[in-house]
Amino acid sequence: MGAYLRAIRGRLSPEALGLPSGGLRRVAGLRREEVAVLGGLSVDYYTRLEQGREISPGSAVLDGIADGLELEGDERDHLFTLAGLVPPPRRSRAPGSVSPALGQLLDSWSAHPAFVIDPAHDVLAANALARGVHAPFARFDNLVRMTFTDPVARDFHVDWSRTADSTVASLRAATAEHGADPGLLAVVAEVRGRSDEFEERWSAQRVQRKAVTTKRFVHGEVGGLEFDAHTFAVQGSPGLQLVVYGCAPGSATAQALPLLAIGGAVVRR
Repeated sequence: MGAYLRAIRGRLSPEALGLPSGGLRRVAGLRREEVAVLGGLSVDYYTRLEQGREISPGSAVLDGIADGLELEGDERDHLFTLAGLVPPPRRSRAPGSVSPALGQLLDSWSAHPAFVIDPAHDVLAANALARGVHAPFARFDNLVRMTFTDPVARDFHVDWSRTADSTVASLRAATAEHGADPGLLAVVAEVRGRSDEFEERWSAQRVQRKAVTTKRFVHGEVGGLEFDAHTFAVQGSPGLQLVVYGCAPGSATAQALPLLAIGGAVVRR
């Protein structure tokens, strides 16, 4: 295990992990002191670990080192295996953007508002219809922030309280797999500080993943809208969810779609 840790730190630069370079170095890579800081360990303990004088580190110690060195997948598993421990379930980081192919697919849907969110409920991509539907908001950027900090939300959502409940329950569900996601933590901290109603719901610990739900909106330009919202996991992009709105053919909502598409195109520009 010591040789493995030395090889890992030897190939990493301090800048890549958010540390100051510290001037000229005799050898490339991280110093032991820097790995200890990143892993939340004492320098003496990490040195003994790397030199083979400490042979029974616990899972918490290895988790700290792996997180500090940003080890993922096979590299993380290998560290635990070398220590004689069973690797914990893999934790995948959600991508910060969608693939070009998915973006093109969204844009090709002319009859369905659609968008992609990450665990923090940031909107990573959306087609013109989705932007048009949510045009009344100051920004179509994060479903949690929009629901609790934009005054428009209470007039936009026919049943704001129900929307608020489901939004927080969905965000809480995302913490099961992505609780350490920096974006998710930032959104929770921000909105807790800005909305007592969010704080109350967050503290209630209700959990519910997104599913098929009915969405009813009041849009300032086209009036009432009613959609069936379907949520799908984006394969190959852990943590991302594709949300697609559908409506009954010939309905008032369907007839409003062309106007919403125009509005969404204007928002994009």
